Amino acid sequence: MRALKPIVLLVVLAIAALMWGRHAPEPSPPGGLAVPHEAGTALPSFLPPEAADVLSRIARGGPFEHRQDGVVFQNREGRLPREPEGYYHEYTVATPGLDYRGARRIITGGTPPVTYYYTDDHYRTFRQFEVAR
Repeated sequence: MRALKPIVLLVVLAIAALMWGRHAPEPSPPGGLAVPHEAGTALPSFLPPEAADVLSRIARGGPFEHRQDGVVFQNREGRLPREPEGYYHEYTVATPGLDYRGARRIITGGTPPVTYYYTDDHYRTFRQFEVAR
């Protein structure tokens, strides 16, 4: 039993370290642009394939599938950098097999957008990424 204590402690510390870092926006990893975008540019590999369509619609100004798409994202929990109200907007990224919006979103910052974030856990964590202009 004494031999297991250090292992258990290491596992608990590793989980705590992972959870601690999940609240800040994560930048795209260098060289992480692996998923081809339909327009010939590349998107980060952490984005699901459905994100490409959403980004195309954002660039065109719509149309959007959900009435909530394009609304102001309030950033109430402060997990994204502080910006003036109205800076962030949210868009639904479809989840195959669901008949409701699900948890996946793209959050844009600026008008027109200059910064992009992705969340797949309904705003608990965000990963920042870039879109070629």
